[in-house]
Amino acid sequence: MEAIKIQDLRKSFVSDFMVRRTKVLNGLSLNVNQGEIYGFLGQNGAGKTTTIKCLLGLIKPDSGKMFLLDEISYTIKGRKNVGFLPEHPYFYDYLTIEELLLFSSSLFGIKKSIARARIKDLIAKVGMQGKEKLKLRKLSKGMIQRIGLAQALINDPEVLILDEPFSGLDPIGRKEVRDVILSLKDEGKTVFFSSHILQDMEMIVDRVGILLDGVIIKEGQLDDMISSQSDIYETVFTGVEEDILKSNKYKFSKRNEKYIIKSTSNEKVNELIEFLIMNRGKISSINQMGQTLEDVFLKEIKK
Repeated sequence: MEAIKIQDLRKSFVSDFMVRRTKVLNGLSLNVNQGEIYGFLGQNGAGKTTTIKCLLGLIKPDSGKMFLLDEISYTIKGRKNVGFLPEHPYFYDYLTIEELLLFSSSLFGIKKSIARARIKDLIAKVGMQGKEKLKLRKLSKGMIQRIGLAQALINDPEVLILDEPFSGLDPIGRKEVRDVILSLKDEGKTVFFSSHILQDMEMIVDRVGILLDGVIIKEGQLDDMISSQSDIYETVFTGVEEDILKSNKYKFSKRNEKYIIKSTSNEKVNELIEFLIMNRGKISSINQMGQTLEDVFLKEIKK
């Protein structure tokens, strides 16, 4: 069974005093399998958040079909087993962390005795133990993001939908959220999330969908997307003065007292080798760079 299914989703917004209609989604279709982590990737304004809001019934699409666990997505039954973290979570800031999570649990009809045990586990899972009595107004943006993730998990959902879950987190926080997402997959849950932080996405996703102009332009297994080598070669060397490199218009970086020049073809690598030999440079290594998710993304949106 597919956890998420979207067919020919279309959405436009009226602007300019009801005169002009701006199309955001133009026949978007995608499927997310149960138990996988699916990364939803696109530029700002590509339609990622609009897709999520349509899927959850927060805004009404112009047309299209959407299903969560084989139920119509925007119905109560469809959303029963779903947890959601919006891009900019906002909660009643006079509540404490514990009070917020108790309130969230009550919306799902969870008994207080069960909720309190679950809240204790969730607070530990998102790295906020010992802070249960803090009022939300005293939390940083990164802390709010973590608590937002905890409230999204309060009903023990089968499907988790996260809009920019790494936003506002420091490197340690991002690592902890990645670990939480991977642990959810180990529990058999499905995670669908959007992010512009490609490094984090590359570390955890099973499949990726790249969104451009309201449609998926590329989709597939992450391993298949990044398995091929890129056209970039990295040459590491020493023994040539910086002034000589600059006068010959070579762009370089430096690492551990060694110079690094990146070339975009075999021909340019050969030209660089000849130049280094002529100037008595010592080559440490020449490596063809592996393709990253960022390489794939930039290549697709520039087509």
